Amino acid sequence: MNIFTATQQPLAVTILVLDKVSLMSLAATLEPMRGANRVAGRRLFGWKLVSVDGNSVQASCGLPIAVEGAFDPRSAGEALFVVAAFDALAQAGAPLLKGLRQAAGAGVFMAGIEGGAWALARAGLLEGRRATTHWEDLEPFAARFPAAHVVPDRYIVDGPVGTTGGASPALDFMLALIRARAGRALALDVASLFIYDEVRAGFEAQPFVSLGASGSREPRLARAIKVMEERIEAPLTLAAVAARAGLKLRTMESLFQRHLQTAAGAYYTALRLGAARRLLVDAEMDLAEVATRTGFASAATLSRACRRRFGQPPGALRRAGRRARAGSTSPDSRP
Repeated sequence: MNIFTATQQPLAVTILVLDKVSLMSLAATLEPMRGANRVAGRRLFGWKLVSVDGNSVQASCGLPIAVEGAFDPRSAGEALFVVAAFDALAQAGAPLLKGLRQAAGAGVFMAGIEGGAWALARAGLLEGRRATTHWEDLEPFAARFPAAHVVPDRYIVDGPVGTTGGASPALDFMLALIRARAGRALALDVASLFIYDEVRAGFEAQPFVSLGASGSREPRLARAIKVMEERIEAPLTLAAVAARAGLKLRTMESLFQRHLQTAAGAYYTALRLGAARRLLVDAEMDLAEVATRTGFASAATLSRACRRRFGQPPGALRRAGRRARAGSTSPDSRP
């Protein structure tokens, strides 16, 4: 079924909410439909919230979310949106995967919102298709599901399946759906309800929000950081970073001290260690591969750097991160 087609008929949507969902991503999925009904003065969308087992779920911030019942693929409607953030993969057990495949086989349009892409991928619904997820998870997602063509786009619609990044890409996806079904004018009116005036196309890249991506305060410093961010796996010398940023080494060092109160080399190492920590928690990689991906000469070198930076060896960081992911609402862990 192509739900991205102009029609006067309302769309029946099931929103499957997984535990530790992001409230922002859930709202970005649900509220545009409510807004479209309000602006149009008629029912363009109907929806129901369900969970895997029919019990309420807890958002990543700890807020309980009531649902109408358990997910039943036989009554999924015309579209099924799986909305998740943390630990989506761990929650995608055999019954859920079977249900997702059953709904897809019945012609239901499937969308994985943020971490929901992990559940669709584990069900085999993204094999041979273009897909995306939250930018933090793109590398481990691609490594876990090599049969999917993973891209950093804000959202993707590939045939009967869609995937999105985080909250604002989910909003872009929903506005695109409203535009396709009810027209551009109504979609813009819905966007204006949320004072959202920069609607993005799906193919636009998800922004990596960082000091290197924002040059409003000190563009010279931002240029240097951006060079560092682009060379995590194969680090440059500080002299080479400065040259690529169009700076003298002394000037670059002065900018880091003045604006960030740290040395340029220490900042660069912290960037690489941050990337290493994410890979340790999120990806099924051994320590040597994590070291290679983050520009450390060996697993031993990475281990020493982790101890200096975090006060723990990599193995302890991995265990702590996964414990937090399994049993708390920590915002620092992904699926």
